[in-house]
Amino acid sequence: MSTDAFATYFILGGAFFANPAMRAEFARFSTVYRTHESMKPVMPLGMLGMLLSMFALAALVAMIHPAGAGVVAGVQFGLLIALYALGSFVLHNHVNLNIGGRLTALQGIAYSVQWVVVGMVISLVYRG
Repeated sequence: MSTDAFATYFILGGAFFANPAMRAEFARFSTVYRTHESMKPVMPLGMLGMLLSMFALAALVAMIHPAGAGVVAGVQFGLLIALYALGSFVLHNHVNLNIGGRLTALQGIAYSVQWVVVGMVISLVYRG
C-alpha cells in the first residue's frame, strides 16, 4: 500500500513540477533551489524520505480505520494531510525561503492535489 501511494505521489509530482510554468517559476529562485542537474545526486535521499512518509501515513490509516477505509475516508485523510503540508511546508517555506507568492500558491495547489489523491489511494489499497 505504501508503494502504491509512493508511486502516485511521484507520478502526480512529475506532472505538476515538470510543467513548464512551474519549472520557470522555480528557475526565478535559482539561489534558493537546486538545478535539475544538481538535484539528481540527492534525489534518492528525497525518494527515501517520501517512502518513509508513505509508510507512516499507511500506518496512520490502519490505526484510524482498522477494518479498512473507503474512498470518502481516504479523501478526508488526504485533505487533512494536505492541510498539514500547507501549514508545515508550503507556508513555512514561504516565510523561510526567499520565494514569491506565485510559487508558493503553485506549490500549495500541487501538494494539495497530491496528498488528497495519495490519501484516496491508501484507502483503496488498505482493506484491513
